[in-house]
This record gives sequence, structure tokens and C-alpha cells, in this order.
Amino acid sequence: MPDFVSNEKHPTKMWAGRFRAAPDPFFDHWQRSIRFDWQLLWEELAASRAHALALRSAGILTHDECEKIVRALKAIGTDYSTKLDRVRDDPQAEDIHHFVELRLTEAIGDLGLKLHTGRSRNEQIATDLRLHIRHQVSDLLGRLTAWAQELLQQAQSAGEAVMPSYTHLQRAEPVLVAHWLLAYVEMLLRDASRLEDCLARLNVCPLGSGAVAGATLALDRTIAARELRFTALTANSIDATSDRDFVLEYLQVLTQIALHASRFAEEITLFSTAEFGFVDLPEQFSTGSSAMPQKKNPDLTELVRAKVGRIHGAAETVTLLLKGLPLAYNKDMQETQEPVFAATGESLKMLQVLAAFTRALQFRTDRMRAACQTGFLNAMAAATYLVHKGVPFRKAHEKIGNAVRYCLDKKCELGDLSLAELRQFGEEFAEDFFPAVTLEATLDCHDVLGGTARNRVRTALEDARKRVESLAERHSSVPLNEKEAAHAGA
Repeated sequence: MPDFVSNEKHPTKMWAGRFRAAPDPFFDHWQRSIRFDWQLLWEELAASRAHALALRSAGILTHDECEKIVRALKAIGTDYSTKLDRVRDDPQAEDIHHFVELRLTEAIGDLGLKLHTGRSRNEQIATDLRLHIRHQVSDLLGRLTAWAQELLQQAQSAGEAVMPSYTHLQRAEPVLVAHWLLAYVEMLLRDASRLEDCLARLNVCPLGSGAVAGATLALDRTIAARELRFTALTANSIDATSDRDFVLEYLQVLTQIALHASRFAEEITLFSTAEFGFVDLPEQFSTGSSAMPQKKNPDLTELVRAKVGRIHGAAETVTLLLKGLPLAYNKDMQETQEPVFAATGESLKMLQVLAAFTRALQFRTDRMRAACQTGFLNAMAAATYLVHKGVPFRKAHEKIGNAVRYCLDKKCELGDLSLAELRQFGEEFAEDFFPAVTLEATLDCHDVLGGTARNRVRTALEDARKRVESLAERHSSVPLNEKEAAHAGA
């Protein structure tokens, strides 16, 4: 055999023609991505089917050839739907693209090799990742919605129960428990909007971009884009194959979700301690101590608190991979896939467990109310009382501060002082001071949009319910996912 003919030891390589020597076995195994990108099987099948339709339109494939390829792709999806370990452990395939090509040629012979006409693995992986993240965003939005609904249900059930709010982790003012819970609903709604924004930006089709300069055939790129439900085409072939902005943006959104989950987890962890006693941890989501029989530990919230490190680590990994990377495709980009798979898996599981955990939470509203009735949480309301009497706020602040110091020495609350005692701090005090600093009045003096006044929270609860319902409606009819599309056929 002439030395310019490909070595028969590696005829299945997609790039074997250029090489005389077989790959070093260790290097060959080490550089493969099939061990993790097997998770893109459905996306690869769907994108390959779409490309076949574009090739048919361009006259590269006949109608019958296209139908034969499409049927074979569908059969691969059916055959391996319950045998994904065989995809992952395939001894020959370099990556998921290579795996599909190998199975296709096994099924239909050299016709399977025609499918790679006019495309490159560079655009294939850019397409597959977009399809994968698009589908994961749909799942994540569903689970975010489910958690938000459980928070809303708890807020509804809380009624007019009160709790202290905190600044600097010191008791500040009383708020409705519902008001506190709605703060997290707002966070989740923002997270959902970030996911939707990310989805809108990533939903462009790179197919037809070739390896870097564009396809060498006059392909109608709209065919594949329409088939895969992309809303637009990428505008520049260099950018299309090198762009991983959508990966980084997606991971940054997951980091934000994890941050919000971590803050919720930290507050529940604190509130469940004996020192706070605001929350009874659900036993079905708690663990005990192997040494101390009395313990009920908040392992769920502690783990949720920790997950942000792993998810943010995925975003940091991709940031550092892309930093200073020249255009266009580089093998470094292979390393962006595992962070996506890992962070997505952690986020989906975290949101699932948080929804169930939130549903099972029980608040000790008696302890919360008692905590609101000591420690001068009505001091701001007291200062506001003086403002309504015409006292400048800075002067009112000083007068109430003096009254608080007096109460500290006397070991009582502002409402326990007599009118005569109050008047030593200002002649503005009258009998109407006492109803102005009750717990209910202290809540209701925050009568502004977004405040904790009882009527405002009732309105906010209804508004949040409508927005969460709208989110649920937008994502209840999840479009045909890539796995289903691969099975659907032509």
C-alpha cells in the first residue's frame, strides 16, 4: 500500500485521509468527548434530520435518499433510547457526531456518508448545544414556576401573620410573613425573565456556517432553521462557530438562580435554630446526628446553600476557557459542554427539592409575632407619628431615639410609657400616640406600593399570583423537544 493512502488501522476516523500514523491510543481516548456529549444524541439526530432536508432542497440528496436517511436517524433514536450507556461507551466514536455517522453508515451504507456534505462538526456542536440549552431552559422554567407557586401558597396561608424583618441581621421592623415570602417570588420571576431573555438570544441557527467561512454549497439555511424551530439565522459564519456567549449567559443565569436559592436556604437555616424558632423543619427533608439523639439537622438547606459554589464554578470555568480564545473554533470549546451538563443537572434537582421542601414548611407564627413585640420594632412608626405632628424627621428621629434609650434603662417598650413620660421628649405627644404604635398600625403605616401594609400585601399577593400564572401558561405547552423530534420522523 502506498504511504499516501490512509492507514487502515483507523479508517473510521472522520479526518483519517490526511494521516499516515494511527493516533496514540492514550491520546485518542483522552481527547474524545463521547464520554459526555452522548447527552446530545437527540439534538444531533434532530439537527442531522434538518440538514438532510436542506441537502434535498439543494439537490445533493434525492427525495428517496433523504427519506432513507431520515428513517435511519429515527431508528437510531429508537434503538438507543434505552441504551444510552452504549452510546457513551462506544469504542470507536470520537464524539456524538461521529457516533451518529457510524450508526448511519452501518444502517444504510455509503449513503450515510453523504449527510456530512456541506457541514462541519464546528457548526454541528454549536447547533446541538443551542438545542440542548433551549430544552433545558424549558425544564428549568417549569421548576422555577413550581417553586414560586409553593411560595405563593405559603404566603396565602400565612394570612396576616407577622415576623421581624432584618437589616444587618438585626431586627428592624415588623412585616407580614407573606411580604417576606413574596420577596423570593420576585427573585424567581426575575430569574425566569433572565432565562427567557437567554432563550431569545440563543435561538438562532448556526447550520450552514461550515467550519468557519460558511457552507460550500448554496444551502437554503432557512430550511434547517425552520425545522429546528429557530427564530433566526446566525449572521456571520466565524461568529457562529466560535460563539459560546449563550453558554456563559446561561450558566450565569443558573448562578443567579442558585444565589437566590442559597439566600432562602440560609434564612430558613437560621430561622429553624432554637435561637430564632420561627420554622419547624419538615422531618422528611431533615437528617439526624449519629452521635446526638436529639438533633434534627437542616441538611437540605445547607446543601442548597452550597450548590451555588458548583454552579458558579461552571460559569467561571467557561469564562476562563473563552478568555483570550482566538476566532473561530478551537478544541478548547469542547470543555464548555461538561459545565453545562453538570450545572443544569444540579439546578434542576435543586429546584425540584426546593418546591417540595417549601410546601412542607411550617412556620411558628406565635414565635414570630412575639419577636415583633419587643425590641422597639415600632420606632420608625413612632417617628412617623411625630412627622405627622409637623416635626422634621431628623428631630423626630432624635426624640424617639431618646425615648428608646429611656425605655432601655427602664426595661420597657415605647407603648408602655405614660403620656407624661413621653412628653419629656416633646410636647407633640398625645393620647393618639398609643394606637399609632400598635403592631397593626406599625404594619399599616407602610402604605405604599411594595410596602408591608396589610392592604398592600393583599394586592401584591394577587399581582404575584397573576404573574406566576402567566409564566406557567407561557411554558405549559412546552414545544416538541429534541428527543421527540428525532423520533417524529419526516
